[in-house]
Amino acid sequence: MPATRTRIVGVLVGFFADLALSDPKRGHPVAAFGRAAAELEQFTYRDAKIAGALQVGLAVGAVGLIGTAVQRAASRNSPLRSVAATAAATWVALGGTSLARTGLQMAQLLDRDDIGAARRLLPSLCGRDPAGLDGSGLTRAALESVAENTSDAQVAPLLWAAAGGVPAVLVYRAINTLDAMIGHRSPRYIRFGWAAARLDDAANYVPARVTAVLVVACAPLVGGSLAGAARAWRRDAVRHPSPNAGVVEAAFAGALGVRLGGPTQYHHELQIRPTLGDGRAPTVADLRRAVALSRIVQLGAAALLAAAVSRARCRR
Repeated sequence: MPATRTRIVGVLVGFFADLALSDPKRGHPVAAFGRAAAELEQFTYRDAKIAGALQVGLAVGAVGLIGTAVQRAASRNSPLRSVAATAAATWVALGGTSLARTGLQMAQLLDRDDIGAARRLLPSLCGRDPAGLDGSGLTRAALESVAENTSDAQVAPLLWAAAGGVPAVLVYRAINTLDAMIGHRSPRYIRFGWAAARLDDAANYVPARVTAVLVVACAPLVGGSLAGAARAWRRDAVRHPSPNAGVVEAAFAGALGVRLGGPTQYHHELQIRPTLGDGRAPTVADLRRAVALSRIVQLGAAALLAAAVSRARCRR
């Protein structure tokens, strides 16, 4: 079996493993990486960009070396082991099933008007300060997080795993995790986290736009608007402070006919985000539709990879 086809087969196996098993309940490698990165930060931290670049280089470089060693060891033995290694790395990097479950759990809490429990759940989706959010604010925050993480936790890992196998997908997940840890504009991390944030922007540039294309194409499957998704993406994404999150959130807003953006409170600052879309304020029903659209988009990304395997087979 050619190496590219072997790799994509492994990615698809990892995708189905995430659907069936979700994230590992204990000993998740991403959590272990986060703890190791936090320990490393105790030695590397300085209020300077160069120190942050050192943190990123050491942490991501170590993951890349481990991933490369695993892939080389697996490929020397048999195609089956290579598939298994790629599948395991893809499964570890994906978070689509957990994202959907958490989004639906949030919808259930908001349906019951259990604001306290919804506030406690929100940190599982995003880094905003939930203390001052009411039901409407929690709904918007959850929907925006589902949209952004459709790219970060679903489409991007699939694409990076297909492009470069074990080291690529593990390095991507390391970059994305570091961005979540230190890539924000708090007083402590505005300089130290600069490298992590910029590297994450680069790693997600193509996946975010692939995700937006899939959102546009899949919008009618949840009763949404293909034209609205394309229009909001084209018109509104450029005004968002993130070059990638804005693309996906704008496409979701247009697809669902809702309005996202506006004042966004983080623990370290209040950001006034631009408006994305020109519809109504999102409801809990819209959050459920966003989760459904997110799942369909992930299936669409996997279907594209399966089509690539089929084309490769037909050319032989």
